[in-house]
This record gives sequence, structure tokens and C-alpha cells, in this order.
Amino acid sequence: MQIGDLLDRNAIALRVSAANKRKALAVIAEIAGRNLGLDAGEVLSALTEREQAGSTGVGHGVAAPHARLEGLTRMRGVFVRLEQPVEFDSVDDQPVDLIFALFAPKDGSGVEHLRALARVSRLLRQAGLREQLRKAQTADAIHALLVQEVRSSAA
Repeated sequence: MQIGDLLDRNAIALRVSAANKRKALAVIAEIAGRNLGLDAGEVLSALTEREQAGSTGVGHGVAAPHARLEGLTRMRGVFVRLEQPVEFDSVDDQPVDLIFALFAPKDGSGVEHLRALARVSRLLRQAGLREQLRKAQTADAIHALLVQEVRSSAA
């Protein structure tokens, strides 16, 4: 599974304004609802429930929230870059501005979900890529960076 298989260009949002973690998750839920044909309220509930189990802030200004949802047939993603970082209870106590959310089918394989999370986490641990994602001007540029990084790291 490649990032390009998970992340559609229409599921990437830049210059997103959110005052806090809950509002950032709400924006992600809206994008997922619109692009994945899901109910935004259900997406937000699933993301919030997962965050209550433990923060998905993985460090260096990055979060990887995730949830299992009815109505999906395969893994899907949403990428958001916030204008201003928000507190996310991250492992390094740093606020988050890059969020890559993953959504898995409710009855799907947990293995696929974990592999996708690991891939996103590995990808966003790269300092150079994080810097490029913060500077990118368009959703197409972000998509290209994420897809290109996976290709070059697989080589």
C-alpha cells in the first residue's frame, strides 16, 4: 500500500485555522465526510474516542489520528496543515501543525491499519520532509512530496 493509494488530493487542506485539538479533529472529520462519503459527526466521534485512549501526537509537530469507520471499503487518509500549531498532548509536548489522519474499514484487517500507521509515522519522522510539507503552497505539492518520499524510501 502506497500513500498515493490512501490520500486523494481533495483530502488535503492547507492553511487550516483551528483554535484547539478538538477543532482540528472537527476539520479533519468534515474533510473526511465530504471526500470519503462519511458522516462527519460519526468521524469526529470516532477520532475523539481514539484520542481519549491516548494522544496520537507523535512528536515534532506531527499527529496521526486514526479511526475505524463503517462505510469504508479500504484505508483512506486526510492530511491537514494548520496555520498555527495547537496543543495535542504529544509525546514530546510540542504543539502540532501537521496532521495525517487515517481511516480504516470497521471490519477490516487490523494488520493493514497498523502497517499504514507505521508507514505514515516513518515518513513524517523525516525532518527534511516535515520542513518541505510546512513550506508547500498547494495540495498538489503536498501530495507529490508524500508520494515521492515513499517511492524514494522504498528504492
